[in-house]
Amino acid sequence: MDDQTAHLPPGSQLLEREWLGFDDAGELALVRFHARPAFTNRHGTIQGGFLAAMLDSATGLCALAALPSNLTVVTKRLDTRFLKAAGVGSITAKAKVVARTDREMTVEADLVDAQGVTVAKATAELRVLERK
Repeated sequence: MDDQTAHLPPGSQLLEREWLGFDDAGELALVRFHARPAFTNRHGTIQGGFLAAMLDSATGLCALAALPSNLTVVTKRLDTRFLKAAGVGSITAKAKVVARTDREMTVEADLVDAQGVTVAKATAELRVLERK
């Protein structure tokens, strides 16, 4: 673990989550992960649960970036679609808030591999809560 990831929760450390900020238009939150060889299945591709964890992390982080610091979110539902096999290496999430009320948020995210191929997509329904 390096200094950049030491402050992250354990799951985010495992995924080597890196906040990249927003795209030039300020619409898409960009988050990079590193898919390790230890994440592979019997086919040699990244196991779907790790991809879902990346999508969950990215949608939550995107939501948090849109909220004031006294609020947080928890995932109520994560609908995940696996499109292509993902290999070991860098995977970038592109996430955006698509709906929001005082109590709920919906965030969509795509995972894109180092070759620019979208490997998975998700829609997250999040509950907005006061931070404790």
